[in-house]
Amino acid sequence: MGLRSELFSDSEHEEIRRAVTAAEAATSGEIVAMVVPESDRYREAEVLGGVLLAGLAALVVGILLHHVTVWFFVPIVALFYVPCRLLLAKVPRLKLSLISRARLEGAVRERCVRAFYEKGLHRTSGETGVLIFISELERKVWIIGDRGINERITPETWHELVQEVTTGIREGRACRALCSVITRCGTILAEQFPRKADDVNELPDEVMG
Repeated sequence: MGLRSELFSDSEHEEIRRAVTAAEAATSGEIVAMVVPESDRYREAEVLGGVLLAGLAALVVGILLHHVTVWFFVPIVALFYVPCRLLLAKVPRLKLSLISRARLEGAVRERCVRAFYEKGLHRTSGETGVLIFISELERKVWIIGDRGINERITPETWHELVQEVTTGIREGRACRALCSVITRCGTILAEQFPRKADDVNELPDEVMG
């Protein structure tokens, strides 16, 4: 079983599993949905955020004590730095405002590609694995297919499906949007890679984490 995510409830996980099973019924393609809490730790944002929050806390303390001097400020910043950094580690969403869009995009792309190989999608017999990857913290989606699929299906098709899932997450209907895209993937794959008589299910249908 895949790990339960905050994005989907238990019943929605089951709904997604059923959607994958149904989508694969007419194709030799293998569809995997994967959800991760975040694609990267973004440690640089933790460091920067820790310094900024500690500096703000030290300034407030200094004003309240009427003692704003560099000799007071620096030690107080050092004192508050560790708990402030731990706060950002515990509440990752606080880091988002400190991370560039390019950094977020790159982290999600890298994590998606790594997951494709970690989960064995590159080892399907017909090179027909498709990964629908969702990173919760960044609210970003990537879809990548194995070599056999990418030879026949254009990047524009994947982009359209990504937009559908992304819009669904933003509008609070993530499960419905993901199931719709899984169904569409099944239809597209069935046209290019119809199910064979000896076809076996090579990858789990449950949402992976």
